[in-house]
Amino acid sequence: MTSPPHPVPKPRACYMKDILSSTSPLDKDMNVETLQPFVSNGIHLSRGEGAPPLLTCVGSDCGTIFPTSIGVSDIITTSIPLLAGNDTPPTPLPPPSLENMVNTDKYQTPSVLNNGDAHTDVTGLSQLVMSALEQGAGVPLPPLEQAAELTEDVCKRSPHTIKEQSPYVTVLSCWASQDEADTDSSNEEEDTVVGPTPSSHPNTKDLSSSPSGCLVPTRPAPAPPRSSGHSGKPLKQKTPRAATIRVSRKKGGGAMLTSPNAVVRASWLDVWKGFRHNVLWATLDGQLMSLWKKRTDHFSEVLFHVSSITNVKKQDKGRFSVHIKKKNYDFMAHNEEVQRGWVTSLLATRGQPSPAPPELHGPITIKDPRSRVYAAVWGHDLWIYPNKEGFQLGIASFSVPLNVALVKCTGKHSFSLITPYKSFNLSVDSSKELAVWLDGLSLSIRSALSNSNVLLRLWENPDNKVCGDCGSANPEWASVNLLLVICQACAGQHRALGSNLSKVRSLKMDNKVWNEPLIQLFVAHGNRLANKVWAPAVPAAEQLSAWSSDEERSKFIQAKYRLGCYRRVHTLAFSFSLMDQRLRQVVCGDNVEETMSLICSGAKVCPSDPQVPSSILLAERAGQSLQTELLRLNEYTDVPPYLPQNRDSASLGEEEEELHGKLEEDRFLFSLENESAACDVLDLREVLSVFLKEGQANQFEMVTLNNQLVCAADNKEALLSHLVHILKVILPGGVSNEKMVGASAVSKVCVVDVGGSSSHSDAWLLLMEDGVSLQPVHKPTQQTLMMDLDMISHHEMDPTESIITMVTAERRVSLRFEEQHSCECWFSQLQTALTNRRKAPRSTPTANQGAARRSLYPVKDFLRGSVPPAIERCISHITSFGLNVDGVYRRCGLATKVTKLVQSLMTSPSSTPLESDEQGVLDAASALKQYVRQQEGLIPEPERPQWIHAAMIADEHSRLSSYRRLLRKLPDDNRATLNALFGHFYMVQVFSKVNRMSAQNLAVVLVPTLFQTLNQDLLSLTREFIIHHTLLFLTPEREEEEEEQITVF
Repeated sequence: MTSPPHPVPKPRACYMKDILSSTSPLDKDMNVETLQPFVSNGIHLSRGEGAPPLLTCVGSDCGTIFPTSIGVSDIITTSIPLLAGNDTPPTPLPPPSLENMVNTDKYQTPSVLNNGDAHTDVTGLSQLVMSALEQGAGVPLPPLEQAAELTEDVCKRSPHTIKEQSPYVTVLSCWASQDEADTDSSNEEEDTVVGPTPSSHPNTKDLSSSPSGCLVPTRPAPAPPRSSGHSGKPLKQKTPRAATIRVSRKKGGGAMLTSPNAVVRASWLDVWKGFRHNVLWATLDGQLMSLWKKRTDHFSEVLFHVSSITNVKKQDKGRFSVHIKKKNYDFMAHNEEVQRGWVTSLLATRGQPSPAPPELHGPITIKDPRSRVYAAVWGHDLWIYPNKEGFQLGIASFSVPLNVALVKCTGKHSFSLITPYKSFNLSVDSSKELAVWLDGLSLSIRSALSNSNVLLRLWENPDNKVCGDCGSANPEWASVNLLLVICQACAGQHRALGSNLSKVRSLKMDNKVWNEPLIQLFVAHGNRLANKVWAPAVPAAEQLSAWSSDEERSKFIQAKYRLGCYRRVHTLAFSFSLMDQRLRQVVCGDNVEETMSLICSGAKVCPSDPQVPSSILLAERAGQSLQTELLRLNEYTDVPPYLPQNRDSASLGEEEEELHGKLEEDRFLFSLENESAACDVLDLREVLSVFLKEGQANQFEMVTLNNQLVCAADNKEALLSHLVHILKVILPGGVSNEKMVGASAVSKVCVVDVGGSSSHSDAWLLLMEDGVSLQPVHKPTQQTLMMDLDMISHHEMDPTESIITMVTAERRVSLRFEEQHSCECWFSQLQTALTNRRKAPRSTPTANQGAARRSLYPVKDFLRGSVPPAIERCISHITSFGLNVDGVYRRCGLATKVTKLVQSLMTSPSSTPLESDEQGVLDAASALKQYVRQQEGLIPEPERPQWIHAAMIADEHSRLSSYRRLLRKLPDDNRATLNALFGHFYMVQVFSKVNRMSAQNLAVVLVPTLFQTLNQDLLSLTREFIIHHTLLFLTPEREEEEEEQITVF
């Protein structure tokens, strides 16, 4: 009875893929099923019934076993005939019997025996294979000397002694090292499938388990390594994106964090994951490596523990790679010193023990935006992985610190995780899973909290769960007069400020100071209000972190509180008497925020005149307990005086550096050389002002929180492209492209006074060729303000307070700038614009402009506001060449051409090439519709229900009156633009007998453009706006009132 055949390990998918991809083109024609009976993973051979013996005993020493050349060459002859010298594959013959195989040495194969020795002459066989491969695919095999070196470790680890082992056979079974075999190349897209490790493969058997003593490899053999020089597809060289603009700035603007020790590192790095490239802020704290989009972000893009790293490889040109099992990340530093530091730090972390298994893990859904992720609770952090494979590899997206979080159930299967930085809305698949997650998260949160009642109450405000200065979790100290919760390390630096500026108390020990009004102040305001006053905007490079050194803490806290470098002072800070007067008024109400702003700006709680009642007494009389407590704590507080900073004098003598820049979403990337790694990244939201350089070709200046940058483009188009990109990021929504392109000076300001009323609101101030535009940051509560340059009768600047005042016949506007340099530059640009305006002739251009507008659409003198030049250009072109075109506005233009026209209209409408033939008119009409659709807020979305309600009024007279009232509520520019559009559409429908575009047909086409939706009410409204254009837009309000009175009588 014959023994059953030995089991054959099944090939792993990734190894079979590598085998097929590494063979010659001729070998690729063979089907995998054809190869399966003979080869498994390239080295495991079949032992089916009737198959030739592959291993024989030599003499009496059967402990040493070698494959015979007969068995190997039989497989080559049968399955790969080209290797045996045959041009065409022969017809497969039935396998010979075992007796014939034992008794013959001449099995129709090229002889490779050496002096009749039964051992395999591997040298001859390898030469045969190599010669055949060279004729086929040209794939070289490694030399035997190298192969012998690769096998030393394997032979030492093997529990069996193999005499006279052929080095080539050993190389086949151990071609690659563990790291290389299990690591995907970063030149390929990432494979999300995580397979078992070779040692855990279910079909892999140990050598000692073979019953017959036959040699069975302990792991499937990977394919030979492929040389990049012989591959069919060359590897794509990974290089950063080329720079698009030149930048000059003061040195030191991009200072990076120092490294306290060998395993702590932080810098900007170019990162590749596959071919996906990004520039990220990389940090290493000895345990975790994190990649962040911005230095100020609270949640990372990639996060992993250093114990997951399997290899770190240093490469040329500042490059290095980090391998994590099957995945790897390729990095590029901007110089070799940074590269060397990262490689040294990463290698120093090797051998770190893995963290304990997570207490809780499983799939979970994140809402806003909705995505399915995998979550795990590690200690006091909730790690979020992109999927389960990421969890198995140890590569997370970000972590949520549970020691600063609150968890609460929000639905049947959902709950919220609230942190000081962001609230996460999460859901699971069942109520049972919800209970498990709530219990697990609540337990982790409770284990990190203290038992102090005061501390727990203050932590009810999420902003108070992190240090107000450095962001450390669970702070247990406070500066009671500044309403600031801080950590122990920062508390020591606050004591150095002195009790006249910061009164430090413990949340756990100083129980007497914590009365109920003080606790309510911290719960209601706390860190949010303190930093709103003392540090509303801090440059990313100067911000403290939890791991900052004592020296860095001291420097930052002294600058923040002793010098007031980041403080936002009250609008009355230029006058102590006015601040003291305002303080006595404010404390009688509940506006704690303005009281805090006045105190931190230098207002005195105790008046110098004994005849004047103190603010504390007034607050007590008004019954304002919170105001009274805050005033008592700051009765003798001595804050630094307000001194406007002059950036020019501060940076005098500093050396400048020339950089290459490129824009990416809301970031500005800088590099030392073109197409080199980024050395620094600027968050565009740190920009305070943008100025076009006078007398300089294609240059503009940006003023940030801590630097001034001069950007130079190659041409005007590149200049406008960069300028519009930056302004789109920093300006509030609703500012048109025409205003961005036409602006010569843009600055962030605080509105001090408008027409005698103080608003203390933030806004952006734009200076254009013909006027000034004030765009409020919070548009729903404030209106945009426009002032024509011809209407400005007086303007002045107070350099000591960085305030510019402009006066017209209607109002007086005073604006405070963030810093003195922006104020001086903006005022200089304003004077230049006013001078140019006065020198230009007025009467003739105005008349020509009025004639031109009357030819396009009817206007009246009482109409105010301006129409975007792009809309006027399109209206003029269609009026001149398209009124007789059949189906104008209904027929579409060429999509590619329309897109180019819209882009050109946004940047340079006057020079946009519009063609006068029929197709050119259709292209212009489509471009106009697309351009109008992109104008946000032409008819504000919150007011659209009122327009729909007006369209539903049955009585025509009342309906039209409602339309007029709605039009009067619109900003002047919006009303002027609608007048131009509907006046033009009225002209188009006049020629409806020729172009077949009646008012009804135009309404059907235009409703989606104006309202981004389509219904019958809006259709009727648009039709009536076209038909009754003169009544709705061109009738003065007095005539309408008289008409209403006559109708009533």
